Amino acid sequence: MTHTQIPAQYRTGRARINIEQALADAGKDLDRLEPGDLAMLEDFHTSGRIATYHLAELLTLTPGTEVLDAGTGIGGTARYLATRFDCRVTGVDMVQEYCDTADWLNGLVGLADRIVIRQGDVTDLPFADASFQVVFSQHVQMNVPDKAGLYREARRVLATGGRLAIWDIVAGDGRALDYPLPWAEAPEQSHLTSPAALRSTLESTGFGIEHWADLTDSSAATMRTVLALPESPLGLHAFVPNFRERAEHLTEALADGRLRAIQVVAGAE
Repeated sequence: MTHTQIPAQYRTGRARINIEQALADAGKDLDRLEPGDLAMLEDFHTSGRIATYHLAELLTLTPGTEVLDAGTGIGGTARYLATRFDCRVTGVDMVQEYCDTADWLNGLVGLADRIVIRQGDVTDLPFADASFQVVFSQHVQMNVPDKAGLYREARRVLATGGRLAIWDIVAGDGRALDYPLPWAEAPEQSHLTSPAALRSTLESTGFGIEHWADLTDSSAATMRTVLALPESPLGLHAFVPNFRERAEHLTEALADGRLRAIQVVAGAE
């Protein structure tokens, strides 16, 4: 068993089938699918595409930048970066079903030549030292007990001077959380750390903090807006069981301080 935990909601056996049905229900032609058609259902993290956009804008990405999306899920961040910046992206995820679905979606939107998907553990990455200039890590560490292993591996595969871009949920005031949450069915599947411990771990594994922002309030507001939108076939509910209940529990915990949302850019020293 690896150091990364994989709760059952990540492995349903129906991700591709359900996404294909959702696209059909939304009137999308799979033979003429554009990357933007997937925006509402592919960003499996708090605040979705908005959060990815703001994190990416903190970096300087060019067509020559080699990017690793560590914990890529079904590949939403990888597709956004490849489309927006014309860069080459490698995505890695523990869940083979998600990797297969990401490959399928990359092919549908014409990005198979710019994105490579690999199955692997973020605490034991299948890449050589200094392979990348940027590593994205969005909503990954909550399923990883070995935080030091996670960030040591990120530092190992980054070239010196490279940057680690993090968008993550951390522990808040210590009060009990309501489950299920997007990353966990029950407390034993959740491995939240505190903001101070996260910062300390990053610094001890070879990173210097360049940017640190607590975006909890704006994230709670964004999630409330998303939950208030009219129902649509396209959304994370297409492949994440009980997603609305999970998102409601997350939003409530962000709003009342039990969880915090942290945006970080750290340089590889």
